[in-house]
Amino acid sequence: MKGTRSIIIPLIICIGVLSACKNKNPKETVATKAKKPNIVFVLADQWRAQATGYNGDPNLIGKTPNLDQLAAQGVNFKNAISVTPACTPFRAAFLTGQYPTTTGMIFNDLHLPEESVTLAELFKDSGYKTGYIGKWHLDGMGRFDYTPPERRQGFDYWKALECSHDYNNLIYYEGNDSEKKKWEGYGPYAETQDAISYIQKNAGNEEPFLMVLAWGAPHFPHATAPKEFQEQFNEEDIILRGNVADDMREVAKKEAVGYYAHILALDKCIGDLEKAIDAAGITENTIIVFTSDHGEMLGSHSIRPKQKQVPWAESVRIPFLLKYPALFGNKKIEVEAPINAPDILPTLLTLADLPVPEFVDGESMVDAITNPELKKDKATLVMNVSPFAGKSDEYRGVYTSRYAYVKTLDGPLFLFDNKKDTLQLDNLVNKPEYKQLQEEMEVALQNELSKIGDEFKSRQYYIDKWNYKLNSAGYIDYGKDSKPQGPKLNK
Repeated sequence: MKGTRSIIIPLIICIGVLSACKNKNPKETVATKAKKPNIVFVLADQWRAQATGYNGDPNLIGKTPNLDQLAAQGVNFKNAISVTPACTPFRAAFLTGQYPTTTGMIFNDLHLPEESVTLAELFKDSGYKTGYIGKWHLDGMGRFDYTPPERRQGFDYWKALECSHDYNNLIYYEGNDSEKKKWEGYGPYAETQDAISYIQKNAGNEEPFLMVLAWGAPHFPHATAPKEFQEQFNEEDIILRGNVADDMREVAKKEAVGYYAHILALDKCIGDLEKAIDAAGITENTIIVFTSDHGEMLGSHSIRPKQKQVPWAESVRIPFLLKYPALFGNKKIEVEAPINAPDILPTLLTLADLPVPEFVDGESMVDAITNPELKKDKATLVMNVSPFAGKSDEYRGVYTSRYAYVKTLDGPLFLFDNKKDTLQLDNLVNKPEYKQLQEEMEVALQNELSKIGDEFKSRQYYIDKWNYKLNSAGYIDYGKDSKPQGPKLNK
């Protein structure tokens, strides 16, 4: 299967060129450029959209200068959404452009099938060099096990590990060497320096490059952040969001110190990356993306710190910044239309003037950058097919640039006006004066579900569909003696 993909993928691309590839760029982009754009894709873990200086977090104003500058000189998708706020489901959706209900990647620690057609393979078949550094979490063969080349989904340069958050003792595997190696010092710093080396080595090559740098931070443990940044915060001075209940405030403030310290460290990394890109002389023709796989509740709505997966904004809303001077200059552009995880692949393909294959569920959002009116009413789908951490029901919902509507199998859970009610405290569900709005949001949800053929059934339906075997806690076991599972492995 994987061996035949080198034949299949060019065929897909050729078919896409000759027929109706989706979401063609609305105007000429880089077609006349001698070289396709380089892409530096920076993926954080558990970094919520609200936790940035440019978004007004009072704990971070003036403390994230590099991200603030990136937002001031690039594209800010203000309503970016994690389709399923958990690591593996998001990453699979990002790489394939498909929803979790399409791929079967509905849990953490599943194996993404080798025959999946992914971001790296599509770009590689179009002449790109590909590299991946950091946290992977898509192999499902053991969190500390070696991932061989045939399971890297098209990434050639490789310094990565399936999953670890031991930031000061972070291990990785390099290339075809199955021996464990250890990053020196604070892992994200060392990973970023390696990314800089990759940029320096490849900047002058004829072939463009696609590099993903995937940090594990600011995901807990929070107390392992660099001390110099932890010392910039005091628990008593932390300003929590107004939807944090009294019984959560103490633990939330304690966790917030390390959470914000990780963020300051990663902001430094962003600055180092941009300096390296500039020094290499490739700023104009390099696409930089910064985003995260999901958010962090940190006590909001009485949900404990470290929790995600739930449908509230602190969990599902993520930062998403994009800079591409050759196309958009260095001006600040704010996009209200939501962008979702499956939209990332077609958006990057369109920016590189490459065709979008028909199997992709998501849509290119390039036209929303150039003409925000085109997608201002877009509804983007959120789902959790089978929650596996904390107490939560399965759900489906839609976020728009203004509203959030989510339902469980028991019926509507919430309807919020996110413009008037940024903390999501005034639930409008079943209020007579919002009956028409609720009906419109229900129609929008059903339209999105129908596009991907999801009938929103109980979690057991999907568990049975892919024949998953869960442990007593209700998730895929990733222990030492556990059997690997995945959409193809369990058939």
